[in-house]
Amino acid sequence: MAIILPLLTQSPAAIEQLLDAAFGTDRHGRTAYTIRQGTTWLPTLSYAAVDADGTLLGTLQSWPVALCKEDGTAAPLVMVGPVAVLPALQRGGLGRTLMDRVVADARAMASDPLMMIGDPEYYERFWGFSAVATGEWGVPGPVERRRLLALSVDGRAIPTHGMLGPRQSVTA
Repeated sequence: MAIILPLLTQSPAAIEQLLDAAFGTDRHGRTAYTIRQGTTWLPTLSYAAVDADGTLLGTLQSWPVALCKEDGTAAPLVMVGPVAVLPALQRGGLGRTLMDRVVADARAMASDPLMMIGDPEYYERFWGFSAVATGEWGVPGPVERRRLLALSVDGRAIPTHGMLGPRQSVTA
């Protein structure tokens, strides 16, 4: 049985090694990486799954992104993913456990709406993610539109127009 811990408990090298094993070393060219470029994953919504010996089995990272409108305003979102599990353990429920945790914690803290690029049938069935609000979102790279998903965790409306990209920090 896996133990779920904050991702901060793991070394960056171990996280990168797991991501390479799960997705390949060419993963950095994917659109998801462009969307969150220049941001750092959110410690409060990012997790590690480890075994009793502390071996890293899986990770889930969440990222601060935004839907930017033409008038310069931006609607903050949380990008969920990648959900990574060691190849030998994939399809064993560990990714689902990590997703259960991020959605539960996001609901508990009434976070900004969640978004992800993923399998719509799977993520809608278990957590309610949908592509209904994302049809007019601009994306900085190729993506299957039906795989661009969003979920409101606190009843707030999901923004329907704008360009998806990294959330810019505000400085005084």
